[in-house]
Amino acid sequence: MVVDTGPNRNRVLRLQRALEDGAFAITAEVMPPRGGDPSITLAHARALGGLVHAVNVTDSSRAVMRMSSLAVCRLLLDAGIEPVWQLACRDRNRIGLQADLLGAHALGIRNLLCLTGDPVRAGDQGSARPVHEFESVRLLQQVHAFNQGIDPVQGALPDGPTALFAGAAADPQCGSWGGLRSRIRRKQQSGARFLQTQMVTDADCLRRFVEEISGPLGLPVLAGVFLLKSARNAAFINRVVPGANIPQATIDRLAAASNPADEGISIAAEQVATYAGIAQGVHLMAVKAEERIPLILERAGISPRC
Repeated sequence: MVVDTGPNRNRVLRLQRALEDGAFAITAEVMPPRGGDPSITLAHARALGGLVHAVNVTDSSRAVMRMSSLAVCRLLLDAGIEPVWQLACRDRNRIGLQADLLGAHALGIRNLLCLTGDPVRAGDQGSARPVHEFESVRLLQQVHAFNQGIDPVQGALPDGPTALFAGAAADPQCGSWGGLRSRIRRKQQSGARFLQTQMVTDADCLRRFVEEISGPLGLPVLAGVFLLKSARNAAFINRVVPGANIPQATIDRLAAASNPADEGISIAAEQVATYAGIAQGVHLMAVKAEERIPLILERAGISPRC
């Protein structure tokens, strides 16, 4: 899988083409290192290169310091892997966000997931100052303006419009259905082209979300599948991750397994296979166990993407 960053870099890339063509799309997530050596992150991404349409790079998720997601995305491009750049509003003012968006475009990065960002209190540097001048909707609006060639001050960008392919996050298991519908509509109106969901454990919630909210808005959905490693891990996620709702039956299944790590792979594979009949794609998350993602896809019966 080779990504062109030369003269033809404005062409439609694989993830966008798959979503616009109605194909089943797969993305997976890697985490930048907590240090200056990206070799392990790149190794995980290379193992995914032929299995997925694009590889997401998190942006200091949970407000924990990591290497720049923008830098890692460029390294993925250099390795021939299509990235999805996750961009959170927490740590930058509007000038910083605008600068990074234009810089990403210059570097050949096209796929973008617009996020508000986890609160600083969730991380390990609680005294850090959050910015939040923008949140996800205003960031989407800024991307859309750049894609229209609009300069935020001077009327028009001197070198023409950008070609960023922006998505947004969603939580189909949100307790407030009316609020969820309103937020997704605002994101679609602000320029979101696809949705990537939080971890989904209830297929019925996902189906209702697609049928009643995302489908009528014409937004393809990548359903979030999270790899659980043990019953203890699942209980911890339920306790500390906002919106997480891992069923007790799943926790009991992990607790009863002779090999919980392998059982977690099977659970994730079953979810991938189920969600393939509901959403237009899946997004795989395996924090600190990215090397297991190929096995999840193999058990789910998913063939290589390229």
